[in-house]
Amino acid sequence: MLVSIITATYNSTATIEDCMASVLGQDYPHIEYLIMDGASTDSTLDIVEKAAAKDARIKVYSAPDYGVYDALNKGISLAKGDVVGVLHSDDLFANSQIITAVVDALKRTNIDGVYGDLEYVTKTDISKVIRYWKSCNYNSKFLLRGWMPPHPTLFLRTSVYTSHGIYNTAYNIAADYDYILRLFKDKDLVFEYLPMVITKMRIGGISNKNLKSIVLKTKEDYKIIKQNNFSKPLYTLLFKNLRKLKQFRRLLLLVKK
Repeated sequence: MLVSIITATYNSTATIEDCMASVLGQDYPHIEYLIMDGASTDSTLDIVEKAAAKDARIKVYSAPDYGVYDALNKGISLAKGDVVGVLHSDDLFANSQIITAVVDALKRTNIDGVYGDLEYVTKTDISKVIRYWKSCNYNSKFLLRGWMPPHPTLFLRTSVYTSHGIYNTAYNIAADYDYILRLFKDKDLVFEYLPMVITKMRIGGISNKNLKSIVLKTKEDYKIIKQNNFSKPLYTLLFKNLRKLKQFRRLLLLVKK
């Protein structure tokens, strides 16, 4: 089973080497690594091209794009794997056995995708966790209450993209939420929760880097909830944001243990 990992980059010099290392260091051998660069103006392209010259699993594409979701859509169209996962350039896989765990789950059960837990870490110290997003087994009632799995932990069979399309680039920050709602509303799709940390995400990404981004994301979330025909959009939006407070509480409980 070939697994395609897509990383969108733009001026990612500070973090791209760590990101690549976490992919290339996986103990699962059948990986295709697509790096979709948005015509970086720093040394990102030099770094990834040098790595690609040494490792045939890496495929680098560089051209101007319209943001991260446009880059991911291009990567999806190029992916040759049976399974597709996304790893942002600021992020890392939690350990070297992640892809093996994902593939094992997909092989043993007839499912369309898997997801797990996410740790938010500081920019300078990935061992310092500041927020812990623990997910759970899916229940269709959860969507109304603002639930979603952590997008950076979601791995999908390529057939899901074939049948359900790609990210809606009309959304600059929350296209992943829109896509997840479209998928998880489909009763014909089956997902499995892996109770493990799959991805470590550095804080300061596009959705939470400043107040302006947070406001824009909230507006997009609300529009997405309405367009996906939820009966109480404000209720769903409220509980979606309240869930983030629980993630900090879970972290405190873990620290106390």
